[in-house]
Amino acid sequence: MVRMLLHWLLSAVALLVVSHYLHGFEVRGGLEPALIAALVIGLLNATLGLVLKIVTFPITIVTLGLFLLVINAAMILLASHLVTGFHVSGWIPALWGAVVLALVGIVVRVGEKKV
Repeated sequence: MVRMLLHWLLSAVALLVVSHYLHGFEVRGGLEPALIAALVIGLLNATLGLVLKIVTFPITIVTLGLFLLVINAAMILLASHLVTGFHVSGWIPALWGAVVLALVGIVVRVGEKKV
């Protein structure tokens, strides 16, 4: 449970950091919209993202897993349409956001193994 809350908080902070450095990726209103956006992205990845990952498995194999970033970017774009205060203006910012969120996930998993 603590790991899940930590991952959620770090994902929200990552969204805030990306919004400061990447044009076209905006979080307006501070931490609250970032927390809501991180939650919505997580829920979308767990539901619709899972279905898309299963359907596009052959493409994922051919691209050595890089297509998973495209699916995660699509979930970020969808979340930006659902969450007030969170806006992503295209595929390129969404892809960079997917990369950063993937790196946050790696950090959380590595930290979990050390604890």
